[in-house]
Amino acid sequence: MKPGIIHSIRTRLVIMLVGFTTLSVVASWFINKTFMGSYYIESKTTDLIEAYQSVNKILEQEDSYLTYTQKKELASKFETEGISALVVDSDLSVTFSSGFGITNELLLTRLKDILFNNTTSGEVIKNEEHYVVQKIYEEDSKREYIEMCGQIGQDNEFFIMRSSLESISGVVETANQFYLRVGLLIIGLGTVAMLIFSIRFTKPMLKLEEISQKMCNLDFDVKYDVKGNDEVAILGRNMNQLSETLEKTISELKSANNKLQTDIQKKTEIDEMRKEFIANVSHELKTPIALIQGYAEGLTEGIAEDPDSRDYYCGVILDEANKMNKMVRQLLTLTALEFGNDQVSMERFDLVELIEGVLSNSDILIKQKEAKIEFKAEHPVYVWADEFKIEEVITNYVSNALNHLDGDRRIWIRIEELGDTVKVTVGNNGEHIPEESLPNLWTKFYKVDKARTRAYGGSGIGLSIVKAIMDSHHREYGVENVEDGVEFWFSLGAK
Repeated sequence: MKPGIIHSIRTRLVIMLVGFTTLSVVASWFINKTFMGSYYIESKTTDLIEAYQSVNKILEQEDSYLTYTQKKELASKFETEGISALVVDSDLSVTFSSGFGITNELLLTRLKDILFNNTTSGEVIKNEEHYVVQKIYEEDSKREYIEMCGQIGQDNEFFIMRSSLESISGVVETANQFYLRVGLLIIGLGTVAMLIFSIRFTKPMLKLEEISQKMCNLDFDVKYDVKGNDEVAILGRNMNQLSETLEKTISELKSANNKLQTDIQKKTEIDEMRKEFIANVSHELKTPIALIQGYAEGLTEGIAEDPDSRDYYCGVILDEANKMNKMVRQLLTLTALEFGNDQVSMERFDLVELIEGVLSNSDILIKQKEAKIEFKAEHPVYVWADEFKIEEVITNYVSNALNHLDGDRRIWIRIEELGDTVKVTVGNNGEHIPEESLPNLWTKFYKVDKARTRAYGGSGIGLSIVKAIMDSHHREYGVENVEDGVEFWFSLGAK
């Protein structure tokens, strides 16, 4: 598993979102700091122009003048907008005033100074035909104003209007400091929120990464728990489907691969197998046929005249016939395996469950032999093999162990997981097998103790069947003497 990949996505996501938030806050702060003063002045200028137009619209009408109601409404409006206004006629008599924060005398003095002395002590913002707008600073009050003055109406009346800027630079600076602190708080809280979001966002991706890693190791048991119908859920659903398809395809490929390897070897081995088979069968059948023939002739010639003798003769004949029947069936199985007629069907199954099934089927024989079985598995162990053929291998190993018990009559079965390989061992505490005989145990019809083998009806074919099955799987197998007995083993692939 490579968590750095997911962590990289999470880190990039957090950095991107935090960077975007930070950039937005910094950009807003910069725009506020750079343009808020200009915007504020422009807004005040617009308010003055609209105030001028509202008064001028009334005074431009023929024989029009401001009524008491109009003056009251205008005064209220100008007060709301923070505008001080003064309108005078040609004789400089006041016709309208809205003294918000400044007296009429000061406005009138300022108007006279402009009209008669042509004094413009401020920065001109707008200069039109009938009025001029400028920003001024008064030393007496230590304040900045947006000031507008000029002619108004049809009777050449004069006006002056003012709106205080109220130390716009200080207001902007305070606003910027406040905005910067709020912005830092937003970035901090946003970072925490984005970390939580990124963890929740990448959690399903981590799960998908884990599933993909197991799929790379050919483990298809883990499935993604699909919730919702978003892109990640669709990806998870597709991963599940891909897992099922891959498992089926790999199963087919393994079966095809085993068949191919078997076909390659079959042509070179078939002649030798046929010769060896005929020779061994002739040798093994010779003894039971001779016994059957001899006892049958004895019955024919009347040697066994009493019932007990006849029953004994018939019992020998039946016993030898059963042994021949069992041997023929084993030979047919072995022949099918060695000639490749019985194809290996690779599938994934639980080895623990298979062993428990074999022990259950052999329960009667185990009790008859008074055997003590030692087998314990803490969890399922999955392997790739032909389940029915591996059952035959385990059955032969267990049967062989039961027929050669000694001492405290223990049989032990172990499963060892060795990376990509699983090793199964079946052992029993009995007499050691001579070291020179160990390699020959897998040869057809080979018997270490022929008398004992014949006593329980053995033909020397069981281990040859094990060899043929393991060869068809291209897997290892073997036997060894241990301190308190003998152990037979084989290995299978876990992937």
